[in-house]
Amino acid sequence: MSLRKAVSLLKPVQGLPRLSVSGLNRGYSAVAEARALLETELDSIRAAGTWKGERVITSKQGPHINVDGSSGGGFTSRTFEAFNDLHKNLEQKLAQFHEREDCILYASCLMPMLVLLGPDDAVLSDELNHASIIDGIRLCRAKRLRYKHMDLSDLETKLKEAQSSRMRLVVTDGVFSMDGDVAPLPGICDLAEQYEAMVFIDECHATGFLGPRGRGTDELLGVMNRVQIINSTLGKALGGAAGGYTVGPKPLIDLLRQRSRPYLFSNSLPPPVVGSAMKAVELLMASNEIAQSMSAKTMRFRNKMTAAGFTIAGSAHPICPVMLGDARLASVMADDMLKLGIYVIGFSYPVVPKGKARIRVQISAAHTDDDIDHCVDAFIQTGRKHGVVS
Repeated sequence: MSLRKAVSLLKPVQGLPRLSVSGLNRGYSAVAEARALLETELDSIRAAGTWKGERVITSKQGPHINVDGSSGGGFTSRTFEAFNDLHKNLEQKLAQFHEREDCILYASCLMPMLVLLGPDDAVLSDELNHASIIDGIRLCRAKRLRYKHMDLSDLETKLKEAQSSRMRLVVTDGVFSMDGDVAPLPGICDLAEQYEAMVFIDECHATGFLGPRGRGTDELLGVMNRVQIINSTLGKALGGAAGGYTVGPKPLIDLLRQRSRPYLFSNSLPPPVVGSAMKAVELLMASNEIAQSMSAKTMRFRNKMTAAGFTIAGSAHPICPVMLGDARLASVMADDMLKLGIYVIGFSYPVVPKGKARIRVQISAAHTDDDIDHCVDAFIQTGRKHGVVS
C-alpha cells in the first residue's frame, strides 16, 4: 500500500487537527491495514443484515418520548432500545478532547481488543499492565506476548517474534498506578512504526491532568498523532462517578458498537453521570489552568518530600508513592497519619511486590498549597517517630 493511500485512510474528524504527515512512516501502514480489515468486517455485518442502528432520545424519559424527532418509549441498553442525546454529545466531546475520530461510552472501563484482534493477530503487553488489560487480553483470541516492564529492548524482541502475525497491537498503561511511572511512549511508538504495529494505551491514571492541556500521557510526551487507540475512565478526573470509554479510528468504534458484548448487553450510563462528565471535559477544554495547577501542586509535594529524606517513586505524576519497603511500617505509619488529620493508605503484598510496601499519596486539584504543606509536615513528624527520616 502506498504512503498516499495510507494517508487518505487516516481522515481526521471535521474541525480537528490533521495528523502530521511527517509521522506517517512504516507504522502507519499498519494503521491503514487495520482500518481496511475493520471496514471489511463492517461491510460483512451490513451485508448479513445484522447491522444494529442506534436511536437517540431527544426528550426527557417518560411513557412518551421523542426519538430523533419521532415518538417512542423506554430505554435500557443502547443497542436494543435507545440512548439519550447526552450520551452522544459526550462521545463527540471526548473524541474532540483526545483529537481522535470517534468515541464509544461504556458502563465501566473495558478493553476493546476482544473485537479488534483474532487468532491471526498478536498483542504485546507490558508485564505490569493493569488487571483489566490483562483480563481483556486473556479473553481475546490473539497470540499473547508479554514484555518486561517499560523495557524497549524486550519489546523489540517480542515484536520480532510477532512479525508473522496479521496485526500487532502494543498495549500499555500510560501511567502505572502503583508506582506512578510513565510509559516510554516515544520509544514504544518508534518500535511500533518500525515493526508495523499499532499502539493502545490505557489512560485511566492520566486523562484530565497530565500534559499541558490535561489530554494525557500521549500529550505529555508529544506523541498524540502516533497512538492509535486510547482507553480511559470517567470514574477519576472526569467526574469521579462511573463509566469508561474508548477513542480511536471510526471503523474500530463502529465495530465495537456492533460486536462489543459489554456494550451490547449493558445498560447505558445514567444521565446524571454523563452530565457531570460532560462538565468536567468542558472545563478542561475551556482552560489549561486545572492541568497546570495539578503539575505545580504535584511537584510541590514531591520536592518537599524528597528534601525531607523520603523516597518517592515515579516522576511528575500526582500519584506519589512514599516507598517504605516494610508492610507493617506502611500500615502503622498510615494509621499515625490519620491521627494527624491526613487520610492515606498503606499498600503491601499482594497489591504490590514483597519488599515494595508504600503509602500512596494522591494529589488533587482541590488541594491547596497549605493542604500539601500540612501533609508533608505530618509525614515528617510520623517519619521521625518511626526512624524513616532524621
